[in-house]
Amino acid sequence: MTPAELSRTVLHAVRRAVDEGELSVTVPERAVITPPRPGGCGDYATNVALQLARPAGQPPRRVAEILRARLLGEQRFTDVVVTGPGFLNLSLRGTASAGLVEEILRRGRRYGHAAAGFSGTAVGISCPAEVRAVVVADAVTRVLRSQGDFVRVECEGRPAPEWKSVLGADVATRGPRIADRDVTSRGPRIADRYVTVRPVPAPGDPLPLGRDAGRWALLHPAGHDRPRIPGDHLVQRESNPLFRVRYAHARTRALLRNAADLGFHPEPGPVSEAEALIAVLGDHPRVLAATATHHTPDRLARHLVTVADAAMPLLPAVLPLGEEKPSAAHRARLALAEAAGTVLAGGLSLLGIDAPDHL
Repeated sequence: MTPAELSRTVLHAVRRAVDEGELSVTVPERAVITPPRPGGCGDYATNVALQLARPAGQPPRRVAEILRARLLGEQRFTDVVVTGPGFLNLSLRGTASAGLVEEILRRGRRYGHAAAGFSGTAVGISCPAEVRAVVVADAVTRVLRSQGDFVRVECEGRPAPEWKSVLGADVATRGPRIADRDVTSRGPRIADRYVTVRPVPAPGDPLPLGRDAGRWALLHPAGHDRPRIPGDHLVQRESNPLFRVRYAHARTRALLRNAADLGFHPEPGPVSEAEALIAVLGDHPRVLAATATHHTPDRLARHLVTVADAAMPLLPAVLPLGEEKPSAAHRARLALAEAAGTVLAGGLSLLGIDAPDHL
């Protein structure tokens, strides 16, 4: 399908939304079709929702969702994903996963990070001297920086040294002094916005869990929920979400090693019956942006569990069985598995948690 054909298809969706009363706009003469922007996914993207938002009197993402619902009914698309302020990302049937996988493997663990460097936003974070608040502030800082923000964190008190040495939470020295970077006519500007991180305190000491399980125990629950300490965070079984995430990552790394032993390597291509995994991988940039906007690392943690659960059904079909020879389908599935492992490793890194190759 050519960009011109895609433009006509998108405009048909706009016309249907107008006819059905969900949009009150003049249908434009054309919809601009481009490759996906950094942070996007799929084969093509269009900004038509942003173009129509003002005359429609609705937010761009709402317009995009209205159009997405109609585009998903088109047989030529396998997925339509809304990213950023309201871009529609289109995946064409037969190439649904290839472009996304190529993008993930090209960017590696930085897939979903801001591509333009400093966003122009300086953020000041404060938190009480309580172990969960300090760890959450540390994770929020990591995610904000992935989106290009300058961040300065200050603790309202003296954090225990073990929170840094054991849990890896450093709220005293993260980032340059924002005031040194930006001076206004009224003097130093400390930050464009201020954030106070104050989750429900931990009911017990997470230090005996170690860095990875301890951080997960504090970050996975929503900030208004009480974390379980110690819980089952060290147990290696399916009921433990952290184990599922790290196990799925380790499986993808093992498949790459086994495939290399068999003499074949990942090569992005169409993969059947993987729509759920493709969708959550394509949603990763949006999740990172939402995590940064709302200062909710639990959102990212839950997303990683969703990615892991979507990836596991694919993995048994990656390697050839018996006398079967590696085919293009095996190489495409291997590339998709590698992409899933890359997203899991990148997400865990932003939470300050290790993603081991062997588990």
